[in-house]
Amino acid sequence: MNIIAWLVLGLIAGALAKLIYPGHQGGGIFATIGLGILGALVGGFLGKLLLGSSGAAAAASGALSIGSIIFAVLGALLLIFIWGLFTQKSA
Repeated sequence: MNIIAWLVLGLIAGALAKLIYPGHQGGGIFATIGLGILGALVGGFLGKLLLGSSGAAAAASGALSIGSIIFAVLGALLLIFIWGLFTQKSA
């Protein structure tokens, strides 16, 4: 069941992050799920480190709750931003 929770959390967080972030971020459903899962890990780690929040801990463990989704989306947004810095074309 834990794998299914990670997949669902990843899909929700990745889709919301792509919806919120301006511009076009390519990739299909698997890239979106991967983005959301990595976002949950990053958001959960940073949230726990900086805020000590239980929602952040839930995101890092893959639990499905409003707090974990928020931290996962924030982590995914951060990853999209960092990815854009590395891949942007210079004029």
